Amino acid sequence: MIIGFLGPSGTFTEEAASKLSGDLRSFDSIVEVLEAVKSREVDLGVVPIENSVEGSVGVTLDIMAQEDSLKIMREIILPIRQHLLLNPGAGLEDVKEVYSHSQALAQCRHYLEKLGIPTRATVSTTAAAKTIKGKPERAAIGTSRAAEIYGLVIADLDIQDYPNNTTRFLAIGDHDNVCTGKDKTSIVFSLPDDHPGGLYDLLGEFATFNINLTKIESRPSKERLGSYIFFLDFEGHREEKTIRNVLNNIRSKVGYVKIIGSYPREGDD
Repeated sequence: MIIGFLGPSGTFTEEAASKLSGDLRSFDSIVEVLEAVKSREVDLGVVPIENSVEGSVGVTLDIMAQEDSLKIMREIILPIRQHLLLNPGAGLEDVKEVYSHSQALAQCRHYLEKLGIPTRATVSTTAAAKTIKGKPERAAIGTSRAAEIYGLVIADLDIQDYPNNTTRFLAIGDHDNVCTGKDKTSIVFSLPDDHPGGLYDLLGEFATFNINLTKIESRPSKERLGSYIFFLDFEGHREEKTIRNVLNNIRSKVGYVKIIGSYPREGDD
């Protein structure tokens, strides 16, 4: 099993991917990871989908909506611990700039405001660690693994603004999962037109069948201003009778609907 992940090594995505059994291979972007799954260069691709503080990762949602061959195989929920990294021998008084991925900087906003030090965005937390190596006037926000890789020291632990900061990752493959009895299904759909009660009527079908919705989100359709598609997660597997019934019922209420995957719920193993 070859598992692609959004790299480089030392990122939270690598940590999430390491929870799966297989050989890990890093890629430079979410697009590259999912292209590798499509071409079967890798068996699975692990990418972030949402963070409890900063919300969803738009590029992941957009690609999953567009690509029929990609299916969610598993979700991985990971606690996010951000640390302030310095060069050995450097002190906080030496630091003139703090580097990290834009998401990490946002997750540590209050901490950084108290420091009052200018920030610089990098492509990943690991890239930030690499950028500051050998430069005592620079600090990075990143993982303990990144500190280990680049010989840095952790000057301050758990600097994220919210203690329960978590990120949800998806393991993406090219085929469907079998029903386990403890599953979640993700779909994307559009409404045929914009009219009062359209979304209400559709969601009512799930209430009628007593199906628990775990997430709903809209994204621009990229066709015109004011046109949206909707992502919906709910408990159950697409092959279960109740889920089949509700999916059949909503087909007449939508412009289109695509099942992105049915997969085991995290924490229900």
